[in-house]
Amino acid sequence: MSEFFLADCPGRLTVELIADKWTVVVLAGLSKGPVRHGELIELIGGGISRKVLTQTLRRLESHGLVRRHAYAEAPPRVEYELTPLGVTLIDPIHVLTEWARANGEAVLDALDADPEPVARR
Repeated sequence: MSEFFLADCPGRLTVELIADKWTVVVLAGLSKGPVRHGELIELIGGGISRKVLTQTLRRLESHGLVRRHAYAEAPPRVEYELTPLGVTLIDPIHVLTEWARANGEAVLDALDADPEPVARR
């Protein structure tokens, strides 16, 4: 197992990609089918800037998880969708989401009970 997390290991690089703040949220937003940039911001529910969303989508595209399709129309229209590889992450994301629903309150309770905030450590 320790070999899985070596610095140059594909497994570690993949975990680092998925551990990014917005990756799982963007992948979940794309799970229902192709969407445009603005629609994805609405699906995510705010908190992400257009610039950060664009950077996240580009990174996911370069890693083979998202496909960008630009239509030859005026005005230009671009849609994003999961690739078959990206779709394979939806079930694990669902499991993490269910864990968060079941245990989120316990995590918040632990934070509230900690007399010394993490930032001070």
